[in-house]
Amino acid sequence: NGNHLLVVVHLVYGLQHTDLSQYMEKHPGGLEHRNVRLFLYQLLRGLAYCHQRRVLHRDVKPQNLLISEMGELKLADFGLARAKSVPSHTYSHEVVTLWYRPPDVLLGSTDYSTSLDMWGVGCIFVEMVTGVPTFPGVRDTYDQLDKIFKILGTPTDDDWDGVTHLPGYKNHKLGFYRGQKLGLSFPRLYDIMEGESMASALLQLNPDDRIGADNALRHRYFSSLPPKLYELPDEKEKCQSIAIEFVALCMSIPSSMLKVYD
Repeated sequence: NGNHLLVVVHLVYGLQHTDLSQYMEKHPGGLEHRNVRLFLYQLLRGLAYCHQRRVLHRDVKPQNLLISEMGELKLADFGLARAKSVPSHTYSHEVVTLWYRPPDVLLGSTDYSTSLDMWGVGCIFVEMVTGVPTFPGVRDTYDQLDKIFKILGTPTDDDWDGVTHLPGYKNHKLGFYRGQKLGLSFPRLYDIMEGESMASALLQLNPDDRIGADNALRHRYFSSLPPKLYELPDEKEKCQSIAIEFVALCMSIPSSMLKVYD
């Protein structure tokens, strides 16, 4: 009737034959170390591209990592993605599948940044190495926190300023645990050069201490990769940049104006 603007978005994707979740199911007991390294490198490279453009994926999990027959890994399902503004918005804490949700978000923080995605990367890294989910909560948010704190320790204001003031930090619901090295809970991390160090850098309880995607790509864990790999440019950079900016723009359009066709 001339009063409403209808925006129709058509998305065409290249065919990917499987995802990381299915791939790990077909290779139980953990993946080959060289495959873990290459998959992690590609995941970090994709997130670094997004984060440099202030886009948060917000749902990093194995099911959203597509893998081609050539071993190419791609980030998928940007349905929860948001543009990260400066200064930051207040976001919802109902993001990311429970097993891959960081403790700050589990405790009710809505003031998160790129560190949100990096926790999921850490969980996926350990899962690829061991063959089992890193923190498999069963019942609810507090069960998930319990799984995390049993291994990494229960945070206090001494090591994470302001954590006790988060909405979900309730002493009567949280057990108190002392932290330990990740390698004690996941010994296979010690089988990989710098594996435990990389996992620890990603799985920091305090989001401010969590390593970023750019720095993770320069971690010693990747020192065995060919130097030329670091010189690879972003393919079709202009098209990818337009796509990222378009996704961010769509997030500011009311959902009533969007119609998505499967």
